[in-house]
Amino acid sequence: MKIEISSSVHIMYVSEIQQEMYDSAQRRGTGIAKRSIEYLSKKITEGNAVIATDKGKWVGFCYIETWSHGQFVANSGLIVSPDFRHLGVATLIKEKVFALSRNKYPTAKIFGLTTGLAVMKINSDLGYKPVIYSELTQDEEFWNGCRSCVNYDILMKKERKNCLCTAMLFVPENIKNSAENVQPENRYNNEQESSFSV
Repeated sequence: MKIEISSSVHIMYVSEIQQEMYDSAQRRGTGIAKRSIEYLSKKITEGNAVIATDKGKWVGFCYIETWSHGQFVANSGLIVSPDFRHLGVATLIKEKVFALSRNKYPTAKIFGLTTGLAVMKINSDLGYKPVIYSELTQDEEFWNGCRSCVNYDILMKKERKNCLCTAMLFVPENIKNSAENVQPENRYNNEQESSFSV
């Protein structure tokens, strides 16, 4: 299996990725902001995503987005194909996309919103802390992305102070060690293509 930074060669997987994002949210009964084929395609071609593949099949995916003029970076859209779940793939993808975020935007705060306990655990292991929503970007475009979520009415009724998602934030200044020590110690952190067998 390869875990690598995306490029235009991965566009062929975009429809399957988008559909699995939607289907997975439906199965879990949780909200998820929908992303268009065009939006995901742009992330892939710009190298702002990490994709895992195995023998021509997509295995997993996650992308980055910047907000507030690069002060915040979100790692979003983490999804693993049902055939490859419970093998540790999500952790490897999150580690790689976290490293990509740190390399591209070393001073940015990295955040995520999730309803998934497994993602919360991965984020915690990377150094994220649970925070209140006011500590996240206040960029209107980010919050507009929640409009397609089934829980958007809850978010608005709570005046964007909380919702069903847990907010988590990584703040580089809070880490005393060097950037190399912040990143998990494994071979998936470098910018090169990574491989492993499942």
